[in-house]
Amino acid sequence: MAIKYGRPLEAQTRISPVPATASAEAECRLDLAIRPRRNRKADWTRRLLRENVLTVDDLIWPLFVADDTRSPIASMPGVERLSIDEAVRAAERAAKLAIPCLALFPYTDPSLRDHDGSEALNPENLVCRAVRAIKKAVPEIGILCDVALDPYTSHGHDGLLRDGVIANDETVAVLTKQALVEAEAGADIIAPSDMMDGRVAAIRKALDAAGLINTPILSYAAKFASGFYGPFREAADSTPQFGDRRSYQMDGANLREAMREIEADIEEGADMIMVKPAMPYLDVIAAASQRFDLPLAAYQVSGEYAMIEAAARNNWIDRERVMMESLVSIRRAGASIILTYYAKEAAKLLSS
Repeated sequence: MAIKYGRPLEAQTRISPVPATASAEAECRLDLAIRPRRNRKADWTRRLLRENVLTVDDLIWPLFVADDTRSPIASMPGVERLSIDEAVRAAERAAKLAIPCLALFPYTDPSLRDHDGSEALNPENLVCRAVRAIKKAVPEIGILCDVALDPYTSHGHDGLLRDGVIANDETVAVLTKQALVEAEAGADIIAPSDMMDGRVAAIRKALDAAGLINTPILSYAAKFASGFYGPFREAADSTPQFGDRRSYQMDGANLREAMREIEADIEEGADMIMVKPAMPYLDVIAAASQRFDLPLAAYQVSGEYAMIEAAARNNWIDRERVMMESLVSIRRAGASIILTYYAKEAAKLLSS
């Protein structure tokens, strides 16, 4: 006999005999001890019993900055590249909405890109100037800076190319210098996204040696080689000029490897860890949240955003509802931090 909730299944679904004069409703009534719908009947009970709650405090808002004026990103409707002045105004709006942190990504002028991404080490590069401007105007808001070379290299890869291969250790040496440049400009969180081996340990050592012991590292610990990055690559103009990134970003089929990558970054000194993308990898987020005690971030990437926007513009889905449902799903999986292009809109809804 099947058992459910500790009682015989047949006992839960028995139909009670009723007199012939009883109403039609009574004639159909089941003799159920367990009725989960009781807890769903009113808005207040649903709110009272909600297991996972999304708040503004969970959100990081990614911004694209450029040296020229505001320009739209065709594959990400509603998202634009912002000048530094416009990024400052966006930071002011974020602070009013109580969004804790911004993530800055540069659109580097092609004339400044070279084979080795040397502009990444320029203390006056676009990101560093944007960080200083935002921290001066809105000192209370956090700023996360990405550490990777793809916005700065002429070939679009995240590291140094040597004979057609990404040179891991040489790349780590450059990334370490890039991290120092960003931290010294005022970045509050350093976030290496390159997926080179050993870069967290090298960056932690360099930050500590420079007296920046209180600058945390949020490591893109499990960053998958995903097809969901396409719109971001348009926004940052960072598509590889040849090949792909599968030799350094993770294979999307591998969960155990993701746990090893995360564990290694924690041992090297990461203060926070990230899984990217988010929704296609909710199982990875869930596994990481159960196994590791560090704060866990997830990046709802550009392709996830673009799909919701495209479906909504065709009136196939309720945009606002699906936007919030997607964010709650990431939170439910175990992420305590969500990088999302919907941060501003979600914050408005949550505050109301």
